Amino acid sequence: MNVRVAGATALVAALILTGCTQDSDETEEAAEATPAAEAAEEPAQETAEAEPTGEPATIVEVAAGNEDFSTLVAAVEAAGLVETLSGPGPFTVFAPTNEAFEALPEGVLDALLLPENQPTLTKILTFHVLPDEVTSDEITDGEVETVEGQSVTLSTAAGVTVSEATVIIPDVPASNGVIHAIDTVLIPPDVDPATLTG
Repeated sequence: MNVRVAGATALVAALILTGCTQDSDETEEAAEATPAAEAAEEPAQETAEAEPTGEPATIVEVAAGNEDFSTLVAAVEAAGLVETLSGPGPFTVFAPTNEAFEALPEGVLDALLLPENQPTLTKILTFHVLPDEVTSDEITDGEVETVEGQSVTLSTAAGVTVSEATVIIPDVPASNGVIHAIDTVLIPPDVDPATLTG
């Protein structure tokens, strides 16, 4: 009788130990698997966060993001052309740099930014815009009509020139066209800057 009790007791103890060992093994496996699972998930989360969001930048947004075009952006705003140049286009903009605007006769830029001279400012700015996207390798020599209605002269004889201006930074991409930075403000033939300063 005592032998049977002792045997049963030993069997129960063995089963308990076996169960504890299995639980311990499962706990360890789960603990080992959890970091691996988390590590597998982390790169996916990082990749998702790194993916770019938002729409591509328009011509106005690209210009606004470059301090060399800050005067041009101010002029575009004063002329009320932000919405137009943010539209679908496509456009090619020959964009004068700040230095190009500074080279205008004294007082002309300040006069152009006045509300009463908005029509003249609009005329000058649209004289820098082509109603199509033309990259530098697509430019051919000759006259091309601008959004303003009059034409500029394109040449590839010595780099790329637009009438009296030289393209100094070509092919700045935008969602609705392309920008070519130029070193001179283009003035339409029928605009006399001297009349703006009295």
